[in-house]
Amino acid sequence: MRFLAALLVFVFHVATVFAYPDAETAAGVQSVTGRLAFLGVSFFFVLSGFVLTWSARPGDGAGSFLRRRLCKIYPNHLVTFAVALILLLVLAKPVTGVLPNLLLFHAWIPDQSIFNSVNVVSWSLSCELVFYLFFPLLYRWITRIGEKHLWWWASGVVVAVLCVPFVAEIAIPATDGDPLQAGSSTSQVWFVFIFPPVALLQFVLGILMARIVLAGRWFGLPLPVAALALVGGYALALLVPYNFGINATTIVPIALVIAAGAVADVRGRRTLLRGRTMLWLGEVSFAFYLVHYVVLLDGRELLGLPRLSVGGEVALSIAGFAVSLALAFLLYLGVERPVMRRWSRARRPRHRRAPGRTGFPPGHEPAGSAPRPRGAG
Repeated sequence: MRFLAALLVFVFHVATVFAYPDAETAAGVQSVTGRLAFLGVSFFFVLSGFVLTWSARPGDGAGSFLRRRLCKIYPNHLVTFAVALILLLVLAKPVTGVLPNLLLFHAWIPDQSIFNSVNVVSWSLSCELVFYLFFPLLYRWITRIGEKHLWWWASGVVVAVLCVPFVAEIAIPATDGDPLQAGSSTSQVWFVFIFPPVALLQFVLGILMARIVLAGRWFGLPLPVAALALVGGYALALLVPYNFGINATTIVPIALVIAAGAVADVRGRRTLLRGRTMLWLGEVSFAFYLVHYVVLLDGRELLGLPRLSVGGEVALSIAGFAVSLALAFLLYLGVERPVMRRWSRARRPRHRRAPGRTGFPPGHEPAGSAPRPRGAG
């Protein structure tokens, strides 16, 4: 699932760097693909909450958890940050927000030159870092919710997500909008989707959906039906006002797809997500997400490639995908996996802490014993 989400972001960025034969064609294609990045990143956020809850370890301390998550995201971020920064300097392009980006604080700043600085896609890591910092506390709270109340809490989070665009419309002027944002503004988009406390709502929904499945409260919606609902939600996103199409129309289908996919996997049902290729793609998906935009945009400019025919642009996009995937594999093989193996766990075994003194509630057996969904990536 994680690679499919990264692929949606890739397609969105291909549409933005593609050299179209005319402005009308460009506008048409970009109007259709213009919400894909939001869909992909929203999927990431909900899936993160789901997978972390699904694989939570009884008695695991908050410090151990944070250590593993930082080893997972920060080395890859540091490498891609350095490469992107060097390319910006080589291409004599503006360099802004270096320190906030390096420290993964840039998503908090409502300035596009900051939150889209250096490696543009890294803003989502700034949100993920917030998720990880709050997960031990959120996990403790949410595991105390009675099983019969879980759907009510999930519904409440969805309502909160749906209310955010209304707040943006009322409180933030729509005066500095990108033409592709059709009546919205960069400030509104930042608040609706990038601002970490708001993004946290999607992560919390993922936690709740995992608890719903683990508690046996899932109502049995098949994965294909959930996927069709997601397609419908995206189609609706293209019709509603821009701020409401960012994730309001897709948040429920995303949650349903993730839960249905996990149930199908645990029950051993055949899906497209269970093959070896998809599992491998899931492993390299994080690295692919981090490298692809640098390859597509800076790579083209570095090579000085001119405008090509439509066929040539398609071929170039396919080549960009192949190069991004190859670099992602090298990043995974040379950085992510070695760091996780070497530093994600303490070298010396530690004595088990007394119950009640860790960052997680002790003995939450369902979450600790459940197998991780194979297709989650």
